[in-house]
Amino acid sequence: MYELAILARGGILLTVWAVAAGWPPGRLTGRLRRDGWQRICRGAWAAPGKDVDWRVRATALQLLRPDWVCSHGTAARLHRIERLGAGQAPNHLHFTARTPTRSLLGDGTHVRVHGTRFLTAKDRSTRRGLRTTTPARTVADLIRDARSREEAVVIADSALARRSVEGVRREALVRYEDLAAELTAPRRGAPRARDWLRLAEPASGSPAETVARLRMRDADLFPESQPTLRPAAGPALRPDFLFRAEGLAVEVEGYAYHGTRRAHRRDVARFNALQSCPGIHRVLRFTATEVFHHPDRMTATIRAALAL
Repeated sequence: MYELAILARGGILLTVWAVAAGWPPGRLTGRLRRDGWQRICRGAWAAPGKDVDWRVRATALQLLRPDWVCSHGTAARLHRIERLGAGQAPNHLHFTARTPTRSLLGDGTHVRVHGTRFLTAKDRSTRRGLRTTTPARTVADLIRDARSREEAVVIADSALARRSVEGVRREALVRYEDLAAELTAPRRGAPRARDWLRLAEPASGSPAETVARLRMRDADLFPESQPTLRPAAGPALRPDFLFRAEGLAVEVEGYAYHGTRRAHRRDVARFNALQSCPGIHRVLRFTATEVFHHPDRMTATIRAALAL
């Protein structure tokens, strides 16, 4: 019999590998528990001390089920596509395969397998060691299933933009034409998804900016997104929004980007530089909380500033 650690791959051991190597099934579970191995799910264990996060669980499930492809929310996490409320269900894993199913692992992890007949080789890729749907297929799936316009457009904007997500700077993941092509297929939710895609703005810098733009649109306010301005001194600046004719710049301050002392100093310097740009008469700043929870207050403040 081989030592269990030798049989593991990346700190994950399937019981079928141990049995095939000569371990008696009746002794195996007891030995694993005594040695400190951690049960991931039925048939899969993690090495002692290994951090069993969502990627480890997804890897174990794919080792057990080679036909499962990460999709929807799990694929979005792999590609670093931002979503509204993405952090509210950290233990939900999504896959796509021919046979749909739902299950609950012993540690509280919810697993959903989306059934499909439409998953070809061009829809698949490998990301961070896991088989996953491509960015274009992932975004199309999420937009078709989105419960709101805001949720759908945040996903599209994130994938279309060059951004820093979870501290990692990445390039744009898809082109608008690729997303439009993905949504031409006659599937449930596609007509509504195509309408929402038309509202996407690749220049958007964050989910809060996307929602702010949509709220302003609802109020018949149509600023430029992320235009380039030249301050009196220093590098070029790109305010979140600009009403050029009125000389009004609007900034949305998200917590993820602005939540440190260093970031605060940077924001103060940026605010002062922005006010020195030719043609800028006033700068308004709103928090993400105001954008998400008090949009009417935000749009009323902008409208009053424009009237001045």
